[in-house]
Amino acid sequence: MQQQMAATVEEQMMVKAIRDECPWETLPKRIQAAVVSKDEWHRRIVDYCIRKRLPWNNSFARKVCKEGEYYEDLMRYLCRNLALYPYHLADYICRVMRISAFKYYCDVLFEAMKNEQPYDSIPNFSAADALRITGVGRNEFIDIMNKCKSKKIMWKLSKSIAKELLPAQPADLAIEPWWGVRFVNFTLEEFKKLSEEETIAIDKICKEEVNSYVLFDPEVINCLYRRGGVYFDVPVYPEDRFRVSRLEGFVSNKDQSYEDPIEELLYAVFVVSSENATVAELAKTLQADLYQLQAAASFACRLGWAVKLLDTDSALRDSNATALPSNVLGDDEEGSRMSINSERSCPELLSSDCDGPRKISGTAYVGFIVDANVTSYLMMGSLSPGLKSHAVTLYEAGKLGYSCIADLCNDLASLEGKKFEGVLQEFANHAFSLRCFLECLLSGGTSPNESSDGNCQDDLSSPLSKKNIEEGADNVVGNNGSQHGDTPQQEYPTVDSQASSPSSIISRGMESVAENDFDSRQMVNQNDNSQATELDGPAVRKTKRNYRVNILRCESLASLAPSTLERLLLRDYDIVVSMIPFPHSSVLPSTAGPVHFGPPSYSSMTPWMKLALYTSGSCGPLSAVFMKGQRLRLLPEPLAGCEKALIWSWDHSVVGGLGGNFEENLVRGGLLLHYLNSMTRHSAVIVQPLGIKDLDDSGNLVTMDVPLPLKNADGSITSALAGTDLPEGQMSNLIALLEDLSSKVELSTVGYLRLVRLHRVSESSEPPEKESYEWIPLNLEFGIPLFNPKLCERICERVVNSNMLQKDDLTEHYESMQTVRKRLRELCTEYQATGPTARLLNQRGGSRNSPRQLQLMNIVSGRWSPFHDPSSPTQEGTSPGEHVRLKLGRRQKCFTEVLSFDGSILRSHALTPVYEAATRSGTEDQPSPSPKTDSEDSDTKDVVLPGVNLIFDGAQLHPFDIGACLHARQPLSLIAEASAASLAMK
Repeated sequence: MQQQMAATVEEQMMVKAIRDECPWETLPKRIQAAVVSKDEWHRRIVDYCIRKRLPWNNSFARKVCKEGEYYEDLMRYLCRNLALYPYHLADYICRVMRISAFKYYCDVLFEAMKNEQPYDSIPNFSAADALRITGVGRNEFIDIMNKCKSKKIMWKLSKSIAKELLPAQPADLAIEPWWGVRFVNFTLEEFKKLSEEETIAIDKICKEEVNSYVLFDPEVINCLYRRGGVYFDVPVYPEDRFRVSRLEGFVSNKDQSYEDPIEELLYAVFVVSSENATVAELAKTLQADLYQLQAAASFACRLGWAVKLLDTDSALRDSNATALPSNVLGDDEEGSRMSINSERSCPELLSSDCDGPRKISGTAYVGFIVDANVTSYLMMGSLSPGLKSHAVTLYEAGKLGYSCIADLCNDLASLEGKKFEGVLQEFANHAFSLRCFLECLLSGGTSPNESSDGNCQDDLSSPLSKKNIEEGADNVVGNNGSQHGDTPQQEYPTVDSQASSPSSIISRGMESVAENDFDSRQMVNQNDNSQATELDGPAVRKTKRNYRVNILRCESLASLAPSTLERLLLRDYDIVVSMIPFPHSSVLPSTAGPVHFGPPSYSSMTPWMKLALYTSGSCGPLSAVFMKGQRLRLLPEPLAGCEKALIWSWDHSVVGGLGGNFEENLVRGGLLLHYLNSMTRHSAVIVQPLGIKDLDDSGNLVTMDVPLPLKNADGSITSALAGTDLPEGQMSNLIALLEDLSSKVELSTVGYLRLVRLHRVSESSEPPEKESYEWIPLNLEFGIPLFNPKLCERICERVVNSNMLQKDDLTEHYESMQTVRKRLRELCTEYQATGPTARLLNQRGGSRNSPRQLQLMNIVSGRWSPFHDPSSPTQEGTSPGEHVRLKLGRRQKCFTEVLSFDGSILRSHALTPVYEAATRSGTEDQPSPSPKTDSEDSDTKDVVLPGVNLIFDGAQLHPFDIGACLHARQPLSLIAEASAASLAMK
């Protein structure tokens, strides 16, 4: 290890010495000892400059070797590694050395064929550029190899026959008018063979200051290009802007194994690029070298993957001027003096402001974050061939720009009315949901029956509000248990001609979306000049806000540096929307960033969110939390004898459903002990026991998904339950539950609330036929569930009815998410392993001989014992799970208590005020954190595990002592003391 660290330090010192252009005589002794000789030091210099693709005249290599030797070594290195052609060095390589891109890629293809390497061995960008220049793709490559191998002995004797089968002339190129035309150094014989038109063109290139392709005869220039007389320069200036389009012609081979800073920048450029940001601003966002970023942008424009946004006079720009800065290793003084004119990248926007959400004015820019699974679903050719190009762009570039969204929606519309089987049906569900939500965003969250003048008034009497969700019984979803462990797989509606018709809230015509595909400055001007319309009376006037949507792949965002990602989101987006389930490996926007319709923190993607929901609303199913690393020998009383149980792991190690949809597992009570012991080895677990009457006739759980936002623009919530076919008693309970939850829990975001129907246990002896059910919250998810098209469509309806996308600001949503973050942080702080409750119950951090702590840990006589109290009435025919739920709800509760199970009796021990102060001292003694501390919670991806067993009794959360149920009952403090004593003896 020390040798590796020393080598790393020496390498860093060498790189610094090369950048500082230190000669051999002034090198530190440590580097001289490692390099051995002066010639070796010169070789290291040349190798470094070649790996960085530096021009000879601006690098340290100019002092140790000749220019011709340097570029010859560079081209040999590139050809040997099948690397990308160095277009930024074409002034010497193509003009002086006469190695054109066509000749180079023919040599690259021959190198791969000579060594009998597969086509996949050619890196992605090299293969794509070779296909553009030579016309040789995967099929042509394989065909040439088959022809060579068919000659058998001749192929073994001479590999040159492969070169004879390669094209003799370059393929036709798609040349943009603003590209520059440069000529090579002609020999006298070549110059004599030029025609009169070609001679005039060459003379014009030499004398004129402007040499854009549009100023020449295309036939003459193309003829010279095919003979290698001219080459094309794609100038990119620091003040230029460009837009990334679809990656047509991309070749999905392997990534490069060699070092190429320009090629490595391409992926970051695809994600970070914006038509509202200049190249200089992109370099600042990425903290990248401006020279290399210009070269990467130039290559993207060559392949047609980026479109340069030209000014009216840009075609007449001086192309003879140096397109790339001459100084590579020096400071970018020109870029630092560049004036930043971008509207989206102003310094005020990049400044961190945690006092509230960012104000949205004019056009709103939205980033919709999806995962790689969505790209794989779109890649399925059997769904729609047109989706493959979008999928490749989204996967490889990590971003699908606004200019491609209209085409994507049109391609997704081709799935309407089709039926699929098996896994393809799930793929189609994701595709339909994606189209539904994209069209909702593009419409600005307004219904198509609104007038085109921008009236955003929420008319509850419109046909949209009166429309009920078809097949209302689908809203009450039954989870079908499987044969093995009764693991449920929720059945989602299929995308057929009836259930998958376009959402009634989205305009079927996408012509308006296509018309919006123009420069953002034109859209802003149009938006500013639009007429104001009346809202809620003639005195209030409001302009309809337009929306521009980009689709982002979360894995590509996660590959960026955190500071780069924050600058990107601040610069380009007003709103960020996440899909459900949101991968835990992704990066969440900070509180200072754009408004986020998705998980407010990483803790919200764990069972901590369930506990926060239950405790905030004082309502929820009976739940038990077990720490990681425990092994039970028997189940505690709340779980013993239950018919079935819902079980989750803290780190989502138990996954159910396609597309990474983290669903609960419904397991039989007889297998629950085995499940717990298997899962607690890897993570903490939360379990919710169920009685036999909590299940339907087929033994499954009955759930309902309520789309969010819950309230309409007028504050009502009745339309959120449209189409639910429930008995009057259950409907009244449902409405009362939602009204109560909306006053306690923040439900003004985008997502859904999952409710579960449980049997209502009554204290009196009622006839069985009068016993009813009640709905209680089970889950709260933030984001867009692409796996369920029916639910996604209903969420879009809620977005329209709530008018949330047309509000002046999103202060309500921001404040609600801050409340959720605060509640989650309080729960994690209190019950994590280092929290006050865990330290108190596990005797951590306190005095060894504290009698009060010992008394607490040895709970042998409780103040309340419902299972040992003969006066407590019990119902005949009820399961143990229902009996426990009733007794837990009936007992007299104190402010703080600990529930304990000693193997036969469940007891409740009330903590004295001394203990209450001890558990609260960890949070109350500390000053309230500032708003900026919320970003600390969002920046950490570490899963916070509970440090104490917990139980939620239906109203409150309490510590749960199950020492009698464990194989090893020794407290952790005793084990720690024994380990410390053993080490001291050694």
